[in-house]
Amino acid sequence: MNILLVYPEYPVTFWSFKYALKFINKKANLPPLGILTVAAMLPDEWNLKLVDMNTKQLKDKDIHWADLVFISAMNIQNDSARSVIQKCKDFGVKTACGGPLFSTEPENFDDVDYLILYEGEINIPKFIDDLEAGTPKHIYSFEDYPELDQTPAPLWELLDLNSYAMLSIQYSRGCPFHCDFCNVVSLFGHSCRTKSVDQILFELEKIHDTGWRGSIFFVDDNFIGNKKKLKAELLPAIINWMKDKEYPFTFFTEASINLADDEELMNLMAAAGFDNVFVGIESVDEDSLAECKKVQNMKRDLVGCVKKIQQHGMQVQGGFILGFDSDKPSVFSKMISFIQDSGIVTAMVVILNAPRGTELFERMKREGRLLKDFSGANTDANFVTKMNLGDLRDGYHKVLHSIYSPKNYCERVKTFLENYRPEIHGRRKYSRAYIGAFFKACFMLGIVAKEGRRDYWKLLRWSIREKRGTFPLAVIFSVYGYHFRKCLPEGIAE
Repeated sequence: MNILLVYPEYPVTFWSFKYALKFINKKANLPPLGILTVAAMLPDEWNLKLVDMNTKQLKDKDIHWADLVFISAMNIQNDSARSVIQKCKDFGVKTACGGPLFSTEPENFDDVDYLILYEGEINIPKFIDDLEAGTPKHIYSFEDYPELDQTPAPLWELLDLNSYAMLSIQYSRGCPFHCDFCNVVSLFGHSCRTKSVDQILFELEKIHDTGWRGSIFFVDDNFIGNKKKLKAELLPAIINWMKDKEYPFTFFTEASINLADDEELMNLMAAAGFDNVFVGIESVDEDSLAECKKVQNMKRDLVGCVKKIQQHGMQVQGGFILGFDSDKPSVFSKMISFIQDSGIVTAMVVILNAPRGTELFERMKREGRLLKDFSGANTDANFVTKMNLGDLRDGYHKVLHSIYSPKNYCERVKTFLENYRPEIHGRRKYSRAYIGAFFKACFMLGIVAKEGRRDYWKLLRWSIREKRGTFPLAVIFSVYGYHFRKCLPEGIAE
């Protein structure tokens, strides 16, 4: 069979880094790890072609070539996914769809021929057997959470890796916490299932063999969900592997704030090459944290925790949410102050939404407050908020425009760099693309930009004078800031 695997297009968002990627001549931030892994589960005799619509155009001839089109998507890719499905129908080519978008709302995709929901390790083999027997079903749904010891390595050879800023890898699925707005648990469960050390080292070796050198994102929703296994097995193995390979990669992942409680774990992660971690802060208000059951964030000095992680060589990117029932009008100014004081350079601030499969969705449904399905954009509520919606939107915009104004943003970068204590693994090498990005930044941000030129040069001078080793980061963060300002709502960006 000829199998076309399609990853739909993302709209422009904070997470897309679209405007920043232009500085380094990359087309997308991350590759489609899920569908690359699914590709490795398909029979060897099938002919595979993958089109990531974020890096290349899907052409009619690609669909005409295919006997079957696999589509994997998240909620934010809904519009693009629907257009691909319709085009396949117009051409008479059958579709098989999976991923979070289809797993959370399968009833909205009756026009898809085969829905392969939740995790592929169980459902893909069943679908293949039925397809070859001529008896495929419309829906292959959840039966159990599979162990990951048989999960194959992704087929990186299907992609042009030069199109991406980072590559990705997965160690675990599931999260031990119960945050009521998060659908990770409904998709992957509370138990933290992991791959073996040998699997991870094999995948790192495979990436290394492609010639890739740079950042790799561990896509785990909570990398430290099984801290004991991480400290005893995986991190020591990665430390040894990285040393043997002369530190070809840096790592980025997601973790809960209780990472700051474990000195040994932070030291091991830094020694393994982790220099970036996304942490869900969510709210600066204890009542709102209690409301959403974010117990791991409660009754602690959150700014102190962030700074502690930074001092162990890891930049903290932060997730923040507005629109909890408990939020008061003061939440906006408090959030601005927290973000500035903590030195969280990349602060992803969103409006609360209720995705299907969450406790929040069920509560909003019971209370008759649901308005629409979750779109994945997180820029407006999908339920009736307790705070006046106009006030919530105004406050949300106020936070974003304040934290990403050139002056406040550059001050926050300085706050972070003053506190940052990176783990140095040999001499950091920068590619031609990053050297070229520096000159583009000087032109775009230091000369052409309508605002922030003085702040840009001031930050670079400060980094050279006060903390010279941070100069490359100062440039990189300046480029990020340009992207964030371009993504600000209401077109107030330059």
